[in-house]
Amino acid sequence: MLRGRHPRSVFAVVESNLGPFGLAPLRAAREQGLRTAFVTGDVTRYTPDARAREALTACVDDLIEADTHDSAAVVAALNGAYGEGGLRGVYSTTDYSVPVVAEAARALGLPGLSPSAAHVARNKLSTRRAAERARVPVPAWAWARTEDEAVTAARRIGTPCVVKPMTEAGSVGVRLCRTEREVAAHFRVIASEPTDYRGGRRPPGVLVEEYLVGYEVSVESVTVDGGRTVIGVTDKALGPHPHFVELGETFPSILPADVQEECVGIALAALDAVGHDFGAAHVEIKMTAAGPRLVEVNARVPGAQITRLVRESTGMDLQHEMVRLHTGQTPNLRRRRSGAAASRYLTASRAGTVRALHGADLARRSPGVVLVDLYAAEGATVREARDNVDVLGSVVTVGRDGGEAARRADAAVGQLGIEVE
Repeated sequence: MLRGRHPRSVFAVVESNLGPFGLAPLRAAREQGLRTAFVTGDVTRYTPDARAREALTACVDDLIEADTHDSAAVVAALNGAYGEGGLRGVYSTTDYSVPVVAEAARALGLPGLSPSAAHVARNKLSTRRAAERARVPVPAWAWARTEDEAVTAARRIGTPCVVKPMTEAGSVGVRLCRTEREVAAHFRVIASEPTDYRGGRRPPGVLVEEYLVGYEVSVESVTVDGGRTVIGVTDKALGPHPHFVELGETFPSILPADVQEECVGIALAALDAVGHDFGAAHVEIKMTAAGPRLVEVNARVPGAQITRLVRESTGMDLQHEMVRLHTGQTPNLRRRRSGAAASRYLTASRAGTVRALHGADLARRSPGVVLVDLYAAEGATVREARDNVDVLGSVVTVGRDGGEAARRADAAVGQLGIEVE
């Protein structure tokens, strides 16, 4: 509910990621003297316990309930709360809400991404089509609407192949399938869920894609007034197959300069292909023996701990600068310092109930550690990690270069242990 109507400038966040990352833009807006509004269709998602409720309350002035799958409903709710002239910006950090926010910003006359670009980036099938038209290198792929089509596509593309839904995030539903039988089975799993992780309707079918053998990076950038600033390249570590869980990042990349330049070139071409014209972008690339290939385009700031890594290594607070950009100001994308940072994530090796978590104090005593954050607690039900939602904790370290930061992160996460029964 609203805590009172105020005509002064309001910054509205529509849905968000869970945990501290999701609250970061609200805190940044508060620091800039803005009144904060949080628009959600289900506040209980963000308040599973007293600690989470207190954290949300501490950075939200106005809680607004609306159907956040519908931009018209969001616009109506914001207009009803503030009338004309009260809003300075509308924003989201989660892929699931990027198109709705783009449409709402356009309707409200606020700064924002092109709605068409938001929709193309949001749907992996649309991204594939746009990239191919622009001759951006992508894996071989097929849109399969039936189980038979999925098996036929796998036979043509070859196994192992990747089977995934088209509008999920955080590797939800993404699986490496080694046989045609596994392809058929995973098609049925995806088809059995008509809605996505946030309750939106999934488009029919799946993407069947060539499995790209190689390592993954992401390219972080910001587009302002038609010009793009590349923030940097992030090295990413993935967990074991058949899933694609992110287990760590290093920023800036420790790869050779020419390799980074190749990846940046593909990322910028992909952003052109989808029509990205405003704000942050996080473009994932696989480097294969045949060169870089586009994985996906995310029209938002990078998730997980990457924004923290950018801040620790460059002094640039991307969340702070995105609040500025989305309220019509010019962001300061200048590097304040030169360093490196790395993150590593804690996951469970099997399903069950958390009996104990160990080593947080030891991890905090490790060299270079600036953050140890455990998301799980004793008594929580967990499972073997299948996607990024299953991450149970993280560490962030700093170093003079990426190699030192990465080794420190490996050492710190190695202090953590989780007992599951």
